[in-house]
Amino acid sequence: TKMDKHNLTALNEFILKGITDRSELQAPLFGLLLIIYMISVVGNLGIIILTKIGSRLQTPMYFFLRHLAITDLGYSTAVGPKMLANFVVDENKISYYFCAIQQVFFMVFITTELFILSAMSYDRYVAICNPLCYTVIMSRGLCSVLVAIPYLYSTFVSLLVTIKIFNLSFCGHNVIRHFYCDILPLLSLLCSDTHEIKLVIFILSVFGLISSLLIVLDSYILIILSILRLKSAEGRHKAFSTCGSHLTVVLVFYGTLIFMYLQPKSSHSFDTDKVASIFYTLVIPMLNPVIYSLRNRDVKYALHRALGRICNIFSQ
Repeated sequence: TKMDKHNLTALNEFILKGITDRSELQAPLFGLLLIIYMISVVGNLGIIILTKIGSRLQTPMYFFLRHLAITDLGYSTAVGPKMLANFVVDENKISYYFCAIQQVFFMVFITTELFILSAMSYDRYVAICNPLCYTVIMSRGLCSVLVAIPYLYSTFVSLLVTIKIFNLSFCGHNVIRHFYCDILPLLSLLCSDTHEIKLVIFILSVFGLISSLLIVLDSYILIILSILRLKSAEGRHKAFSTCGSHLTVVLVFYGTLIFMYLQPKSSHSFDTDKVASIFYTLVIPMLNPVIYSLRNRDVKYALHRALGRICNIFSQ
């Protein structure tokens, strides 16, 4: 009918429902999430700059850490500012195209992070299980490839999924029950048959999660076996401490994603999803630099030197 046709074509913006409808929670949540986002931006920018300028931080481990910080900054910024704006405006609109762009950037960075975490675990495996050949194996070329492939693959995946979704017809309902353009709430607004796109998303998600997780598990099983063979307790402690930060980050990140995407449909509610989403879109990017800088002598040393230099400049 004419009305349906009008509804299908007139959709040029979406309304994001945001995190909560409860007015008494708006101000405290805005304050809390603004602080989390600011810490995340400062922390990740700090890591990016320090790993660029710190003389002790020119190793493969910190090269990967820099890219981890770039992906953290990327996907939290794809979502954060727009979500914070939601608290301030009455009706948070997002244009059709901006929604697609937000989804592309978010997916690129979050998918890349999965594979960068697995590249980091491979790096830790080589450092602990093959220390004498470490600099030969983890050459600059290999490190660049281990970072370039995830970026290229993630870009391909996110463009494929986003173009497929936005080429389908929406039913004229334009309220997204979320604080950003996430795939699941968008799919629920489609009129077209979504079996094919759901299958594509499922296959790509499972492939991304499982392949990257297998590399992580494989690396850590070999690392643990290698550490257990060490005779001295001090050697064991040192080996564990070199991968402690990475292991913490991996457990938090994969734990949240698995909780979100692999839970049974019956227990799926948009509210628990929102809490999990806040956790991995804002809290994890804030935690990663904190975990790495607190547990790491070289990062602390680089930070002290950088702050020292800045103080010298201002005191002159």
